[in-house]
Amino acid sequence: MQALISHSLSSQPPLLFSTSLPLRFNPSPPRFPTSRFSTSAPVRRRSIRPVIACISDGGGGTGDVSVAGEAAEVKGELESGSIWKQMKEIVMFTGPATGIWISGPLMSLIDTVVVGQGSSVELAALGPGTVMCDNMSYVFMFLSIATSNMIATSLAKGDKDEVQHHISTLLFVALTCGFLMLLFTRFLGSWALTAFTGSKNMQIIPAANTYVQIRSLAWPAVLVGWVTQSASLGMKDSWGPLKALAVASAINGLGDILLCSVLGYGIAGAAWATMLSQIVAGYMMIESLNQKGYNSYAISVPSPKELLTLIGLAAPVLVTMMSKVTICAIYSQSSLKELFSRFI
Repeated sequence: MQALISHSLSSQPPLLFSTSLPLRFNPSPPRFPTSRFSTSAPVRRRSIRPVIACISDGGGGTGDVSVAGEAAEVKGELESGSIWKQMKEIVMFTGPATGIWISGPLMSLIDTVVVGQGSSVELAALGPGTVMCDNMSYVFMFLSIATSNMIATSLAKGDKDEVQHHISTLLFVALTCGFLMLLFTRFLGSWALTAFTGSKNMQIIPAANTYVQIRSLAWPAVLVGWVTQSASLGMKDSWGPLKALAVASAINGLGDILLCSVLGYGIAGAAWATMLSQIVAGYMMIESLNQKGYNSYAISVPSPKELLTLIGLAAPVLVTMMSKVTICAIYSQSSLKELFSRFI
């Protein structure tokens, strides 16, 4: 038995560490080859944490969750700077764009303030006159929305020739609608004002009709200005239209003071000042668009397919705007009738 045990012990492989030699530990850290690790550029801890998570989990599901969390955190940190940049761009664009939509009611308010210092009948007539002019123009707001949509889509594709074609066809539609509005106001303006104010307030119809007839001369320029303004907005330029409308508001204010207060033209002077300011604004918007490399004086007739595309874009907006205008007109009619019966 003793011989068998000694034989089995002698047949075992030699141990890795010999018990006869003392163990020595090197207190210095191990050195890695310089070709793979550089002491001048330390390894980021964030880049190895997903690997540690995978190893500690042993390939299970929680490691994948940790990796996804780390990836989302890194992505959020990288995009935080771009978010602030985008917010700044939005503010820089929407600030001037807000002033664009304020300029229209501001012109009517300037007319009301100046005319109100004169005749009370003209002040009463200014109510239905401004409501009719503003509501008729709001019906064609679909031109602005369709223009912004089509121009922005073409610019996203990088096709400037298509942008120029859209501008030319939309200018034709704007001019056509503007002249139709002019003819409607010329022949049916008095009838529309009478239906709006009622037969009991016939004394204000002549003054209101004078105001509407004069302002109707600017309808083509107004709609052309809307198309060029929306084209500039589709190109992310809101400063050009704002400058044009700022000049127009100044002309309207100075014209009202000169024609109404100084020369005594009353409501007709206010209408002439507003009409002139709208024509100047339309011209400045055309020139602003021309400075971007497009020809705003080129007009082309749209094809039937292009008209169908425009109708598809504009029909929902047109129905919405007509509904709003109708509701506002009904409410304004009932309010104005009661006001006129007490005021005059």
